[in-house]
Amino acid sequence: MNTPKVWYVTGASQGLGLTLVKKLLACGYRVAATSRNAQTLKTAVGVIDSNRFLPLAVDLNNPDCIDESIRQTLAAFGGIDVLVNNAGYGMTGVVEETAEEHIKDIFSVNVLALIEVTKRVIPVMREQTSGHIINIGSVAGLAGAPGWAIYSATKAAIAAFSEVLALDVKEFGIKVTVIEPSGFRTGFLTESSLARIPNITEGYNAVKDTEISYLSANGSQPGDPERAAEIFIDMAESPEAPEHLFLGRDAYNRAAEKLKAMSTELEEWKEVSIHADFTQDI
Repeated sequence: MNTPKVWYVTGASQGLGLTLVKKLLACGYRVAATSRNAQTLKTAVGVIDSNRFLPLAVDLNNPDCIDESIRQTLAAFGGIDVLVNNAGYGMTGVVEETAEEHIKDIFSVNVLALIEVTKRVIPVMREQTSGHIINIGSVAGLAGAPGWAIYSATKAAIAAFSEVLALDVKEFGIKVTVIEPSGFRTGFLTESSLARIPNITEGYNAVKDTEISYLSANGSQPGDPERAAEIFIDMAESPEAPEHLFLGRDAYNRAAEKLKAMSTELEEWKEVSIHADFTQDI
């Protein structure tokens, strides 16, 4: 019997990350999970099994903390087979009212920390000549909604990063997937997870209406975190994996509509696009 894979999951004390860690442990996997507070993580998971569960207190904005967490994971389990970059948070508001520090903060957590963790796990997987990197993006990275411009920018960055990273590491037997969900029934829209920039500028009705609509849906989102966790596990066990995986009916529909619109616009402006090149004789 093969030894159960080792998973390293960031942002594991709540939401989809917590659901995934619980499911992994229930299925017999070995899991290193990070949170800012290890005790909070232990309490949330509710399973204390040092043979298969390694809770790690990690400040993902501190490279030394990341390095130490990787060292502890390798010491405990000997490798890392699946990396899930799940840590992150949402932010809604009007761009012109969003302070520079808030923009830097969300990019630091959602994008830069993800890249820093990935940088440190790649050598481990490269040495193993195997591994699967799963980055949690959002359908908002492709098809965003009013008021979510900065959050959508972070998720678009994750998608682009994942696409090119997949090309870079393919020769080492490493797979990369960006998961792009729509609304799931987690704590994403709660005050502890969602940064809301107060909107005091007159107008911006689409932004205000969208925020009301999204917040009113908290607790009734159609996405099932348990099913998502099962999909993650099945995908990690499969020899093949998608580069992009949109999770949820709404994610699928929004992505399909956006791709169709982009294709139509691309063809409509084709002549303008190619006219930018030096004239070539045919």
